[in-house]
Amino acid sequence: MTIETLMPDVMTVASVGETPREFASWQRVVQRALAKMPAVYDSLTTARLADALSSARDRAEEVDLRIPTRAGLHELKLRPVFGPAGDVHAVRMWIGPAAAAVAEPRAAVGAIWDLDTQTLQQPSGITRLSGVPAEEYAPRMSIAEVFHRMKAFDRHSEVLDLLYEPVAGAKMQFDVAVPHNSGRPGRWRVTIRARDDGRTRGAWWLIEDVSSEDQPATWSTLERVGLREAHRRAGTHLAVIELERTSISHWLTDPAPWIRWDYLFQPVDVFHPDDRARLIDIGGRMAAGDTAGVTVRALNYSGDYTPTLMLLYPYPGYSARQLAIAQLVRVADDVPMVEPHRDSFDVRQRRAPIGYDDQLRHRLACRMNRSPVY
Repeated sequence: MTIETLMPDVMTVASVGETPREFASWQRVVQRALAKMPAVYDSLTTARLADALSSARDRAEEVDLRIPTRAGLHELKLRPVFGPAGDVHAVRMWIGPAAAAVAEPRAAVGAIWDLDTQTLQQPSGITRLSGVPAEEYAPRMSIAEVFHRMKAFDRHSEVLDLLYEPVAGAKMQFDVAVPHNSGRPGRWRVTIRARDDGRTRGAWWLIEDVSSEDQPATWSTLERVGLREAHRRAGTHLAVIELERTSISHWLTDPAPWIRWDYLFQPVDVFHPDDRARLIDIGGRMAAGDTAGVTVRALNYSGDYTPTLMLLYPYPGYSARQLAIAQLVRVADDVPMVEPHRDSFDVRQRRAPIGYDDQLRHRLACRMNRSPVY
């Protein structure tokens, strides 16, 4: 059983084995489980179990509790799941006979979405999850990069709503397939709680690897694949732009090849600093339902900027009206096209690093070996 601890003094069940539980009461779930183990039920009180869980969470320590029963010695094992700051984002719990073999729990990590930097902070342990090679690990990642790793996912709007407007009590859980370079996609279970307190303005995440050999294959819909292929052949590039914070939140098509949007220290660096205020001003027009066009300088893979026309449309169904759909068109024919190939990087030409270049090189090399149709 995995019990999430993403909010202070709140514990609910994220998963029981392979089954998602979507924030169920841990007391109720545990009592039902113990009802199938009468001897343990008589020897382990809810209060004692709550103390053990609180100890594992607050002290960030493993807990092993021996439970004598009429049916023989049993054990309670609690294993904390850590986030990037060393906090406990969840506690893994196992109860069973002391003589039983205990399987190694599947990989799980905590992550933190920080709204001010618009990045997902993640520990190095995330490389133990399917679909995250160690060579591609970076301490921070934009939400656009997170979405780009997901296959056949269609809840982007809900996630963005929670992340960009963190309201106390907002939460969600979903399973998603993630491509894997070695073959069959893996699968993650993501549990998120919004936070706006002294520790975090954004959200805390729990990511569990729930990959299995017999999991059903996940495919994009025919409509999604067809539209993506049509846009690819037409050379159209569409993105969701967060206007208030001037960053790319999600690519609706293949990313524009002349724009460096990934593996940046700061997602806002995708647009020239002098153009960001103009994007913020356009946000008011989007809120009124208008469309707009603006030419901005977009970062390219040589560290320079390429003039890019953005045709902006209101993002339907988003209450805060901070998001817009943008069609991006490269307008400078006299500026060399710098696409994300390995030989486009020349660190010596840059005044200062702007992102995680080594990880980006590895990611792009793997991406070019895969079919772009997800």
